[in-house]
Amino acid sequence: MKKTIITVIGKDTVGIIAKVCTYLADNKVNVLDISQTIVQGYFTMMMIVDANNASKPFETLSKELEALGGEIGVSVKMQHEDIFNSMHRI
Repeated sequence: MKKTIITVIGKDTVGIIAKVCTYLADNKVNVLDISQTIVQGYFTMMMIVDANNASKPFETLSKELEALGGEIGVSVKMQHEDIFNSMHRI
């Protein structure tokens, strides 16, 4: 299984988690782990998901999640685990 990392950052509003998770469920993406917090009105969430059985290709999921983020006023990024790790290595 190849894991995928999804990050969500922006001003806190009602329904962010619900909308992102509904999109993932509708596209057969399984949430393996999730962490979220709100700091002084700013929402951050990191999800580890399994998109191996997704109903759409990775590139489509990534673009649609980014568009969904724009609709709800947050930044949503989806990356393969190995790329995420390479980008955040010290």
